[in-house]
Amino acid sequence: MTNELSRCRWAEGAGPEYERYHDEEWGVPVHDDRTQFEFLILEGAQAGLSWSTILNKRAGYRKAFAAFDPQKVARFTNKRVEKLLQDPTIVRNRLKVESAVTNAQAFLAVQEEFGTFSDYVWRFVDGRPVQNRFRRDRDVPATSPVSDTLSKDLKKRGFRFVGSTIVYAHMQATGLVNDHVTGCFRHGACAALA
Repeated sequence: MTNELSRCRWAEGAGPEYERYHDEEWGVPVHDDRTQFEFLILEGAQAGLSWSTILNKRAGYRKAFAAFDPQKVARFTNKRVEKLLQDPTIVRNRLKVESAVTNAQAFLAVQEEFGTFSDYVWRFVDGRPVQNRFRRDRDVPATSPVSDTLSKDLKKRGFRFVGSTIVYAHMQATGLVNDHVTGCFRHGACAALA
């Protein structure tokens, strides 16, 4: 990674971990259920916080949430939740921690119905990433009609911390939408993955 690359403005000069996330993960289409689940937990944890806070705690989340195995997280007991609320390597917010367990249970139900969570979520974009062509970071929306629809469906299925803004951030992170600005070196690279 070099700083000479033209990036989305939000990632410029934000530090090596942030740049790595932008350069290697953000906007890359994800078809792996464990990674989808990881981002559901992380995006929900981010609500009201900065993404850098969550990236800095990502290793802690991996350890605390059983390497993002939804089957294991779905079985977390109240005792386990109480223990997590004492863990400084994650965001110690009771509603967010409890929602991770609830969301794991809902995630398994979606897998049961659709085969994979990935199959479920990708149908909202007809199986192909939405290719946006925003020129400036400030033009990138916080929500979309698709995130509104997906958010409502997730809520109906029992998911929590899945408002339209969180869902849109999830869509961006997992490549359901390519929101790298057109001048960013990753825009074309992510478009080629569609």
